[in-house]
Amino acid sequence: MRVFVGATTAHLLALKGWADVVLVDIVEGMPQGKALDLSQSRGIYHFDGKTVGANDYKAAKNSDLVIITSGIPENPA
Repeated sequence: MRVFVGATTAHLLALKGWADVVLVDIVEGMPQGKALDLSQSRGIYHFDGKTVGANDYKAAKNSDLVIITSGIPENPA
């Protein structure tokens, strides 16, 4: 069962306006796509937070809070 704890937490932080959000993942394009999805929901939910996706932790430099949700990458069936 896939839960997407990191993306769900990031979305809630953005919706509540509690923080700008940086999503980091080793999979090329995945955090960028999720960040784009979050930013596009801004028009519906009217939040001001910035959302960024990156494949390098440097994008989260100077963060006040870091939430790490990690797991085992899925293997193709």
